[in-house]
Amino acid sequence: MQHPEKWRETVDPFSLPYKQFELKSILGYPHAGNDVFHAEGIYRGETVRAYIKAARQHSASIENEVFVLSQLSRLESPIFPTVIDFGFDGVPFSVTLELVGERLSNIVGDNADMRSMRFLAEYGRSLAELHSMKINEAKPASDRRFFHAPRAELLSKHGLSSLQTLFEKELPNATKCFCHGDFHYANILWQNGHISGILDFELSGIGDRDFDIAWAIFRRPGQRFMKTEDEISEFLRGYSEMGKYDEHVVRRYMAQCYIHFLEFCADDEEYCAFARAWLNSYAAAIL
Repeated sequence: MQHPEKWRETVDPFSLPYKQFELKSILGYPHAGNDVFHAEGIYRGETVRAYIKAARQHSASIENEVFVLSQLSRLESPIFPTVIDFGFDGVPFSVTLELVGERLSNIVGDNADMRSMRFLAEYGRSLAELHSMKINEAKPASDRRFFHAPRAELLSKHGLSSLQTLFEKELPNATKCFCHGDFHYANILWQNGHISGILDFELSGIGDRDFDIAWAIFRRPGQRFMKTEDEISEFLRGYSEMGKYDEHVVRRYMAQCYIHFLEFCADDEEYCAFARAWLNSYAAAIL
């Protein structure tokens, strides 16, 4: 996968206290919240390509990710990253072997031919499989603003006060399970039509199953798929082959996510128009 040139100041990756990995060169700088480096180096006497992730903020959960990946390694599945080095003193960091594959956004392009439909059932099944896993001593998922219904002030700011009654309704008790926490297209790799990698387990833990589904299927800015009901239905069809879900709760969480995204995507007119149209359609179906 191609990554951009250095686009911001970062920790010096050559300064990290590696124990098992010898860094030789930096190949690219993926866009991420933490400092992430596509790198080449030596591991167990062989030249390997890897990703180095260094904490950029106190809220980074690299230690949690390393713990979860150590649990997943017991499955000996090629789709989960293999941790080959880490350290938590000073700047927490991890090193994982490179997984091959492309993001679905690169594969489907503008998605004019709805090519995305070929992938979405497996996409849904893979999340259901994750939700069925038992991770010993997994921590509760960290709280995030997206988990919470938008306040009246936020709705009013975006001219959506008419939706307030929707968010005042109590949801049923959450179905708890192991959740990825950030399962969306940018963290899923594909090769030859199948998932070849699931990345970024920093936010994983015991959480709300239906929110994890909603987070996977609501559309992000710039995303050229998950724009239609057919695509959502195909993802959910795949999920239902492996697990159950509450579609009413999933869509309520999708609505929350769209409203929160309106807050920081105001300069993207196309996305805001899409989000508002989706919210109006959702409201019309519920009210």
